[in-house]
Amino acid sequence: MAIEHRSGLFPYLLSRVSDDAKKPAPLVLFLHGARDRGTDINVLLKWGLPRFVDESSPLPYFFVAPQLSEGQTWVDRESDVIALLDNLITSQPIDPSRVILSGFSLGTAGAWHIAASHRDRFAGLVAVSGRVPTTLETSQLAALKDIPIQIFQGAKDEKLSIEDTEQIVDTLRGLGGTVDFTVIPEGDHFIADEVYRDSKLQQWLVSQSRRQASVVASN
Repeated sequence: MAIEHRSGLFPYLLSRVSDDAKKPAPLVLFLHGARDRGTDINVLLKWGLPRFVDESSPLPYFFVAPQLSEGQTWVDRESDVIALLDNLITSQPIDPSRVILSGFSLGTAGAWHIAASHRDRFAGLVAVSGRVPTTLETSQLAALKDIPIQIFQGAKDEKLSIEDTEQIVDTLRGLGGTVDFTVIPEGDHFIADEVYRDSKLQQWLVSQSRRQASVVASN
């Protein structure tokens, strides 16, 4: 699959939808982890979702992966992430009611924050090997109850506590949220290759749609 290297608010990778896909098509927005920050965007292609997209035949969704500079976090660049999303929806045949936000590690923390702050923008959230920021209050978590969430974590991840994640899952479900929590028994922190190439998750990415899209559009 040909991935384009682009620049703007960030340098970013862009993969277009397959020619025979229905248009407008879904978009998957991916936020990378801490070690992939810098000035060489090719490091994103070495593993995880960017690598899966790069090695696949054309997929039924658009894919975009911006890159942070050293020392930055996704929370720092929240407004730029949303601006990039807006730009892509304006310039590409993307269905704004079918945007999935996903993150790995540092990117997961950013994804939780951005989804909670812009709950009307996303049809789903995929959190891989990352904790929910402690700065998110229960009222902000409540904003996520209408967004289906997939959480993946390795049982042998020394950076994260299964119990802490289970507590967040219970909180979200108690608020009425739809959350699937998958623990990979032999997985450590770096489970992204295994997670993203799973056919069930790939199907999930293109099967979500915001129910309230028409309401949002009329405001």
